[in-house]
Amino acid sequence: MQQDLSIGTARARRGTVATGAIPVGTRAGGHPIEIPLIVLNGAGDGRVLWIDGGIHGDEPEGPLTVFRLMEHLDPAAVRGAVVGIPVVNVGAFEANQRGNPADLFTYDLNRIYPGRPDGHLTERIAHAHYTAMVEHAGLEVSIHSGGAHSYLAFAQFYNPTPEGLELAKAMGPEWDLLLKSFSDRGSPMAAMKQHGKAAITVELGGMCDTFPTRFRANGEALERGILNIMKHYGMIDGAAQYAKRWMVGQQKTVLLAPASGFWLPEPEVLRQRITKDTLIAKILTMYGKVAAEIRAPYDGIPFGMRTNPTVQLGDWCVFYGVIEEELAA
Repeated sequence: MQQDLSIGTARARRGTVATGAIPVGTRAGGHPIEIPLIVLNGAGDGRVLWIDGGIHGDEPEGPLTVFRLMEHLDPAAVRGAVVGIPVVNVGAFEANQRGNPADLFTYDLNRIYPGRPDGHLTERIAHAHYTAMVEHAGLEVSIHSGGAHSYLAFAQFYNPTPEGLELAKAMGPEWDLLLKSFSDRGSPMAAMKQHGKAAITVELGGMCDTFPTRFRANGEALERGILNIMKHYGMIDGAAQYAKRWMVGQQKTVLLAPASGFWLPEPEVLRQRITKDTLIAKILTMYGKVAAEIRAPYDGIPFGMRTNPTVQLGDWCVFYGVIEEELAA
């Protein structure tokens, strides 16, 4: 029977919420390097759902979702536990950057799991987080967005196992684009896969979409998805809802800028099924002439797009997926 739940310095008795941190080390000035966490230990037995935000420091949708969930969930009504990490990469969050500027060697936290206990700074953060996560989590959700450079729209990456597909479907009706990830290393999702546990990475929003009404709407959509997961696995009461059908495929490529200049995307292309050679965007010179066109390399779906109008040769421009099959509910 589930009793006290201790993770890092947080200890939550059954039916309570506790806060604490996963220790990593010490800064040069003597202050601790740690990963904050909130542990909601439900009154009944059930799954341990682990939610990660702020793996990239310029993606605020994860912290918002964790805060909303912890505000609205009643531990007395939860079976199992919810572990919310608002910000995994605190140094990156403080700098409002994708990675921690104090570590130029392993800058991107989402590419180095399971990390190393004796590695570069971000590798040590990854390893501390990984160790706690795989010990306690039964299910894991990483929340991402387009950050400072892009907008991404209701996309999921999942481990292509029966358990991974079940978790992805449980996000609910709005999350009908499921992209397979075959990686065994690099992200928390890949780390969970190595331990035979289901995990997903969800993508919604970006810094361009943090105007108050839009930011709240994205937070509400992510919260709905997490609550739907909890209903699906019997962690809270209520009937889970599902998409009528799912588009299942892979992210085949990221389209890069073939020229520098002014980025001008086409309207109503994002997250639409398009055919090969469909115009996605133009890059203009400083004289308003077309320097290059971005066209669909094959039939597929652009599910994310850059939002910074200044574009340099080789910059990320479009996240592009290919739909391999459709699954009915």
